[in-house]
Amino acid sequence: MTMKTLMATAAIAVALPITAIADSAENKAFVLEALENTLLAGDVDAVDQYFATDIIQHNDMFANGIEAQKGVVGFLSGNGDFSAEYIRVIADDNIVAVHARYEGFGPDPVIGFDVFRVEDGKIAEHWDNLITEQPLNPSGRSQIDGATEITDLDQTEANKALVEDFLTKSLIEHAEVNITDYISPVTYIQHNPMVADGLEGFGAFMAEMAQQGISMDYTKVHKVIGEGNFVLTMSEGTLGEDPTAFYDLFRVEDGLIVEHWDVIAPMPAADAAHNEAGKF
Repeated sequence: MTMKTLMATAAIAVALPITAIADSAENKAFVLEALENTLLAGDVDAVDQYFATDIIQHNDMFANGIEAQKGVVGFLSGNGDFSAEYIRVIADDNIVAVHARYEGFGPDPVIGFDVFRVEDGKIAEHWDNLITEQPLNPSGRSQIDGATEITDLDQTEANKALVEDFLTKSLIEHAEVNITDYISPVTYIQHNPMVADGLEGFGAFMAEMAQQGISMDYTKVHKVIGEGNFVLTMSEGTLGEDPTAFYDLFRVEDGLIVEHWDVIAPMPAADAAHNEAGKF
């Protein structure tokens, strides 16, 4: 642990109850243990230990309830080649978000965000957004490389507010904003498969979209999850005319966004879902 992280931990302890910090760390460790001992181990019998009987599932391919969760574990264990690489894990009280690369779901690796809600010592709810792994972007970056260290714990709430304000004003309200009030003009590292680094890369991508008559609109930010310098948002909107789910992970440094990852996927058709929970 770096001196900066130690100082940040001490600072947040003054601003927040010690129990809030402990609960986040405990929930993060619990979720990772649950994934290790169920999905990765292929142990159906271990599911009862970690998942609530009435778990709510927002992946449209699976039904609610623990029996469906056991079915997922059984399916993956039957594949024999399922593996997961957890790149970033952030915890915000009882919400734990995982940025990961998976193999074994299908013929190609998958990049995704999985979000879990922990309640009464069990995983009670799950959301996700997944996309097939894409080639390196114009700046030679992948969907998962980049910074991983969690720092600036005392800035968690300020960073969450910054990111939510940015999305609301620029992508929902389409207000005229000074982009450099939100994104660093010096360092903006981009992991979207189609976008280059820097404000210039972001601007060029948006201009190309406009030239093709494709708009990107956010209509609602459903969740803002943060731990220190990392903030994950779960939003819905449209890409072109298609209903779309946007999961965006931002790294904030000195009050400005300096790095961005995302998973953008079509919203499932309402009549195709195996449950009534919905995407969000």
